[in-house]
Amino acid sequence: MTEQSASERHETDTMTSNEEKMDLAAELIRQADGLVVAAGAGIGVDSGLPDFRGDEGFWRAYPALKRLGMPFHDIACPDAFAAMPTVAWGFYGHRLALYRHTRPHRGFDILRRWGEATLQGYAAFTSNVDGHFKAAGFDEHAMEECHGSIHHLQCTRPCSQDTWPADDFVPEVDAERCALLNQPPTCPKCGALARPNVLMFGDMQWIAARQQSQRIKLERALSRMERPVVVEVGAGTAIATVRHFSHRIIHEFGGRLVRINPTDHSVPTPRDVGIGLHSLQALEAIDARWQGLVY
Repeated sequence: MTEQSASERHETDTMTSNEEKMDLAAELIRQADGLVVAAGAGIGVDSGLPDFRGDEGFWRAYPALKRLGMPFHDIACPDAFAAMPTVAWGFYGHRLALYRHTRPHRGFDILRRWGEATLQGYAAFTSNVDGHFKAAGFDEHAMEECHGSIHHLQCTRPCSQDTWPADDFVPEVDAERCALLNQPPTCPKCGALARPNVLMFGDMQWIAARQQSQRIKLERALSRMERPVVVEVGAGTAIATVRHFSHRIIHEFGGRLVRINPTDHSVPTPRDVGIGLHSLQALEAIDARWQGLVY
């Protein structure tokens, strides 16, 4: 028998560690009286959505913007709609169509089922603007999209605090040029250019009324929980909004945290669980154990 190499030993140790952690995660979910889902962009990768981490990841998805020398923060800002509305709506129109036609992966169903099995149900908090929690059947009365939703629009001026669904807008985009081909949506009140109701970089015009209404409902759902467990999926550290929310549940509600992230799964306390896998792989593995505990 040959001696294991250092890399092989590390892989074996990681597998064993993750096996034990997933057992513990399933037990924490079984014991909880409420499930809190906290999700960042990483949860969408397994649905086939592009990963925007770093300019190179962003430019792989939008090579036309690489040719223009535009990083993510330059196109994802209100100034882009004033300076180059056709390109700005080419980018957001392409994303809107992509999110409409991409099916959320089975992990969303697993999370919802876990929450529905608890005494107090679930609450969901996400920085994603893709609308996939709603598409996966999550109750809108227990969900906060903290950066807004691409499926809703607002005025670019803005002339009022109104937002409205983007259902009637069907973008036609030239992907090679990242350019909108048809007419962009306009504000029904003043006729000015409309934009997605999402929080952009340097955004002083974002209308947060819809998100604030969601926050009130989310807090109501959280207030009913005495033993919550947070299942955090795909939340990064560069913009740590989701991680801050998870830590708040731990400190204010006495919750426990299950953090799923392939690159940074460290957890704040020894009572929490960090699993170094991609979202769907981890959720399916935990679910197999959870079903063995509850059925």
